[in-house]
Amino acid sequence: MDFNLNEDQRQFADLARQFSAEELAPFAAKWDEEHHFPKDVIQKAGELGFCSLYSPESEGGMGLSRLDSSIIFEELAHGCTATTAMLTIHNMATWMVTTWGTETLRKQWSEGLTTGQLLASYCLTEPGAGSDAASLQTKAVRDGDDYLITGSKMFISGAGETELLVVMCRTGEAGPKGISAIAVPADAAGVTYGKAEDKMGWNAQPTRLISFENVRVPAANLLGEEGQGFTFAMKGLDGGRINIATCSIGTAQAALTRATEYMNERKQFGKPLAAFQALQFKLADMATELVAARQMVRLAAFKLDTQDPEASAYCAMAKRFATDVGFQVCDGALQIHGGYGYIREYPLERHFRDVRVHQILEGTNEIMRLIIARRLLASDAHPIL
Repeated sequence: MDFNLNEDQRQFADLARQFSAEELAPFAAKWDEEHHFPKDVIQKAGELGFCSLYSPESEGGMGLSRLDSSIIFEELAHGCTATTAMLTIHNMATWMVTTWGTETLRKQWSEGLTTGQLLASYCLTEPGAGSDAASLQTKAVRDGDDYLITGSKMFISGAGETELLVVMCRTGEAGPKGISAIAVPADAAGVTYGKAEDKMGWNAQPTRLISFENVRVPAANLLGEEGQGFTFAMKGLDGGRINIATCSIGTAQAALTRATEYMNERKQFGKPLAAFQALQFKLADMATELVAARQMVRLAAFKLDTQDPEASAYCAMAKRFATDVGFQVCDGALQIHGGYGYIREYPLERHFRDVRVHQILEGTNEIMRLIIARRLLASDAHPIL
């Protein structure tokens, strides 16, 4: 068992670290303040393959493992949490289209999505269906060679700025078996967008409600077969939970690094903060928990890559633990900075705001506990060690 990165992984990390330092970190505060969506920078990331990390090579993707992808996303999150999070969402939607899309759909969209010239949003949550995703009401009714889609989706990242929407719709019975996944062009007739939500964090990407009013799309835009949508959604969420946990790890590492530097620079009572044992212990706990969270995220990614029968439980564990730890580390780093941590001149308050939502999306951390407990108590459970 070797916990060191291999040569390819080190090169991926170095490339992502350089891109993050040059293209993300210098501008993240401005994007946050101005609520600017850096689409051009995401397209630059696409030139390096960062928009299709685990999409199949046959469709122009990189074909990387979830572990490799996590290593890259962590480095990018050092620079800008919100932009990296949008990249992870685009990667998930692109993977779904390039993996389960029809040949017609893939010919139309694969090249644009994998290169980042076209961006995708993932549409699952509804105003009345958050944690209870299987109760979604958006309907897709077959009409000849088309589907007519009616309903609404809530809290959709990138909405209004992306070109393709991967929409979970009800095509059949109530419950998860009646849900299908359909790709909808973002500018299709009948698609309308609500106002950009005024959020606590993630201000470098828009979040809007999307309404669908008899939106007509070809039946060829169906991913897989009718009734497979919820299965695809859950597969997507396993990876999505690793991705968002990784964003927490990368952001928390940036906060910890900044706090470590500050403790050596800042003097009070005639000596640097680093000389105070109370703060040394605080820093030690932050670093210890962050290392543990990183290893759990990478273990979950490994379990997903190797198709472990309990991969979903590991992904839920990693998401719950890493997003909680990430928030705590950012909070601790802000506290070490004192009043300076509370002002926008320093990035700590932005890190704090950006990572808070990670405990909510991709399934709340309460739902993660539910998933874990159900697998532990299931009669057919495999060892979760």
